[in-house]
Amino acid sequence: MTREEFLAELEEILELPAGTVKGPEKLEDLEQWNSVAMIGFIALADTNNGTRISPRQIVNCATVEDLLKLAKVDGALN
Repeated sequence: MTREEFLAELEEILELPAGTVKGPEKLEDLEQWNSVAMIGFIALADTNNGTRISPRQIVNCATVEDLLKLAKVDGALN
C-alpha cells in the first residue's frame, strides 16, 4: 500500500473528507482521533503489511507522519 492509499484509508477511519490528511497533522488536533480510530489504525497497519502495533506504541506518536513510520508505510518521511 502506498503512502497515499494509506492516508486515504486513515481518512476513512477518521471520517474526514478525501485529501484532508497529509502527514504533518498533530493527532491531538484531530477531533476524530480517539480509541476507536486507534483500533482502526492498528487493523489498517496489520492489513497493510502485517505490522503488529500496540496501543502503547501509538502513545508515543504525535503526528500522522509518526503513525506512518510506525506502520512502516512506503514513502513515510524520515
